Amino acid sequence: MTWSICAHDPETGAFAVAVATCAFAVGASCPYVRSGVGAVSTQSITNRYLGPAVLDAMARGLSPEQAIRSALAGDEGRGLRQLHAVDRHGRSAAWTGGNCVEWCGDVGGKHASFAGNMLAGPAVIAATAEAFAAAAGQPLAERLLLAMEAGEAAGGDRRGRQSAALVLTTTEDFPDINLRVDDHAAPLGELRRLYGIWARDAVPRLAIAPRKADPAGQIDLDVFEAAWRARGLDLRFRRG
Repeated sequence: MTWSICAHDPETGAFAVAVATCAFAVGASCPYVRSGVGAVSTQSITNRYLGPAVLDAMARGLSPEQAIRSALAGDEGRGLRQLHAVDRHGRSAAWTGGNCVEWCGDVGGKHASFAGNMLAGPAVIAATAEAFAAAAGQPLAERLLLAMEAGEAAGGDRRGRQSAALVLTTTEDFPDINLRVDDHAAPLGELRRLYGIWARDAVPRLAIAPRKADPAGQIDLDVFEAAWRARGLDLRFRRG
């Protein structure tokens, strides 16, 4: 009922997942990313425990294939699951259970994995992977959006559309991008609109936010107030 991309950018160290489906709030259950470790999507009849289990295993040094095998070992419903991952070495692996609904399948490559189930046909994953490769050199989030849009144009989820999500992390313990469209007639179009707002409004804040390299971030009150005045806002911090 879903298709997704798990990707790694070796230039920036970013990990990301983009996912779309005809079900409510896919971003709440399928995508998992962890800085310095990897990206995972757990889908089909989703088991949310599998995402963190795969990330934990990769953090211990297991390959994506080993991590997926380990996570599924205790899951009696593994035949219903689809699970794929990419790690910091660019290795990818996937599992598509024998009970997943057709069309279902996965395609793996260096630094990226593509997987889906209950799709219009194999062209969905093929178009997604081809568009991702063709967009090489663009920012990772943009590559993911272009690829998912190509997959939708090739048929997408055979039932229709409802939700989509994009999650990306670089250096911090929380995502740089965490966008969700939980219920929309055109979720990928709405996701792209939100991504534009993120680029406009959130990117400038990332540069001054508390982070590992600067635990306090920007704390100069005058700098904040000058920015507010430039926007026509009459706001001031309390001083005492």
